[in-house]
Amino acid sequence: MSGGDIRAYTYILMCSDGTLYTGYAFDLERRLAAHNAGKGAKYTRSRLPVRLVYSEAYGTAHEARRRECEIKRLSRAEKLALIGGVK
Repeated sequence: MSGGDIRAYTYILMCSDGTLYTGYAFDLERRLAAHNAGKGAKYTRSRLPVRLVYSEAYGTAHEARRRECEIKRLSRAEKLALIGGVK
């Protein structure tokens, strides 16, 4: 997919308590900044700072949301394998 075809991202964050958060966004850098400013998801607000450990680019928001749902169904071990075991 060329850079011009990317419309949305699915991402995984590592929270300060070691938990993982999965979401989707149109602007990954802006979304990460929002999470770390306490303006992201309720889940991440009490687990700051968060860091981006994985992302996938998609041509549509629908594809990104579908992948978000797939990843959320994975076990923690499967998510860690997906992101390469980031600690």
